Amino acid sequence: MMSAAATPPSDMVVNCVAYRRDGSRVGDISLDAISDVLETPDTFVWVGLHEPDEATLLKLQDEFNLHDLAIEDAHKAHQRTKIETYGDSLFLVVQTAQLVGGKLAFGETHIFLGQRYLVTIRHGASLSYTPARRACEQNPELLAYGPSYGLYGVLDFIVDNLLPIVRDFREELSELEADVFADTFKRDTIKRLYDMQRDLMTLRLAVAPLQDIIGQLVRLHPQLIPEELRVYFRDVYDHVFRVNESIGAMREMLTAALNVNLALVTLGQNEVMKRLAGYAALLAAPTLITSWYGMNFHHMPELDKPWAYPAMIALMAGVVGSIYAGLKRARWL
Repeated sequence: MMSAAATPPSDMVVNCVAYRRDGSRVGDISLDAISDVLETPDTFVWVGLHEPDEATLLKLQDEFNLHDLAIEDAHKAHQRTKIETYGDSLFLVVQTAQLVGGKLAFGETHIFLGQRYLVTIRHGASLSYTPARRACEQNPELLAYGPSYGLYGVLDFIVDNLLPIVRDFREELSELEADVFADTFKRDTIKRLYDMQRDLMTLRLAVAPLQDIIGQLVRLHPQLIPEELRVYFRDVYDHVFRVNESIGAMREMLTAALNVNLALVTLGQNEVMKRLAGYAALLAAPTLITSWYGMNFHHMPELDKPWAYPAMIALMAGVVGSIYAGLKRARWL
């Protein structure tokens, strides 16, 4: 069991802001002041944390009366995407994605939603939700609906950050298609196709469950999601649906590209084998004829005829020419 500790380091607490029910901002507060703010009617608190330690999570549990199991999940991280109900509050786990140094990295965000609080806890690769908070603050008439509008802002921010990633994948796929149909085989092309397919598979595993979670927020939990905000969650649902469909389409195109690339490689190898077989046939005819003259015969018809060898050479040239013409018509050469 975790034990209480001193004030957490500032790098763990990204934001801790109090709001009035009319959507106006009261100001930044400390974690210790949360309970004091909540004693004031018509207020709520939005807390943003980044990889907090056990003591910080215990402090939040004391301030908001969070469930032990949810706190345990939030501390361990590496959870599957899910939504769970604990009394009159919700606990969500959402996978996040971010391009770091040109490579796709994944993280996760744990979200606690209550009638008077919203807590976001980021782990791994994830951008700060400060822009989402500022966007919500610019719409106080919607923020007046409470923490649920902040939840919409966070989910919308997460989904919007997926769009550039999908766009980059689409551009890279267009470049790879040119390499797939190139005349020369590139081993690196297969590796890039495989790496891209693996990343898209991981990305889809993160996005597909998010579609179900937002679908639940659209239909269920009326005590936390006002009817007036459901249209906004439906908008996020549409964005997630499009992202998921785009990922699925690109995965199918990647599978087709891999199959086409392998088919082209096989076809190229067959063409090489046909050419080698054709040249072997061209060499076989004169080899067969000249091998007769390697035998130790005392009497051969051509020995007494001076024109015999030129005639034999002409015959070999005719045979080779006929074979060559036949192979050309068959497109083996």
